[in-house]
Amino acid sequence: MLVHVIAVLGECVADAFATRRNGQLTLRVHPGGGPANTAVALARLGTPTRFLGRIADDVFGRLFRDHLADSGVDLTAAVPAAEPSTLAIAALDAEGQAAYSFHADGAADWQWTADELDPHSVGGVSCLHTGSLALVREPGADAVAGFVAALAPHATISIDPNVRPGLAGRAAYLARLPMGADILKLSEEDLGYLLPGTALEEGCDTWHAAGVRLVVVTRGAAGALVSLDGERVRVPGVPVKVVDTVGAGDAFTAGLLHHLGAAGLLGGRLDGLDLEAARAAAVHGARVAALTCTVPGADPPWFS
Repeated sequence: MLVHVIAVLGECVADAFATRRNGQLTLRVHPGGGPANTAVALARLGTPTRFLGRIADDVFGRLFRDHLADSGVDLTAAVPAAEPSTLAIAALDAEGQAAYSFHADGAADWQWTADELDPHSVGGVSCLHTGSLALVREPGADAVAGFVAALAPHATISIDPNVRPGLAGRAAYLARLPMGADILKLSEEDLGYLLPGTALEEGCDTWHAAGVRLVVVTRGAAGALVSLDGERVRVPGVPVKVVDTVGAGDAFTAGLLHHLGAAGLLGGRLDGLDLEAARAAAVHGARVAALTCTVPGADPPWFS
């Protein structure tokens, strides 16, 4: 039986949640970073997953490696890095939404070179997923773009911009997107930032015109809009008691890709995908995201 491997390219981030007490801040650190979260969720769902990241040899880097490996992620394509890990300080609002301040200058995640991203070293994969700051942070963004282009003839390309306006401006994202993507998953907030004043449906059509076949816009508790070549369906959210929403979008992406892979729809330009299959994949993504919201931090569920 042919085994479909999904490769995930991008950053690991130490998500530090601050608690103030007696005039001091206590930091509770969880392993995070959008691409790393997606890789963990995919592996826990049972999809063979290979992570391409530059992982520092510091206390956070060792935490990342253990977390990824313990979740079943293949780290053979990860690069040991001399630079420090990226740190994000998160503050949660009353709805469990996180606002981040990043300490990312000179960090390991953004120093990719073309030699480190050799397409031959990753092995055969049916899908490459990337996104977030790896798309736009220099000096490694060009190497990432070249790697995506090299894999595109052989693998389905999935992109999640997961925009961080404090670290990269709108122009930087729009200069890279859609980057040859077959699948573009983005949040309603991402779309509003990238294409301000644009309705969701119009935004989907903008990306379709740029060559993206499947656009999925997540809307938090309201679910998601699924658009395949301009045909659309809405998927409801899954009601849960929310602890926080950290990693929910990454978990949605993992559920979506896992379902598409299990259906044998990855590995090309989504030629066999119809709207019903896309809807079913998004329903699964919404379920995985909802379960992730029921626990602290980006800790997606395990499925046998």
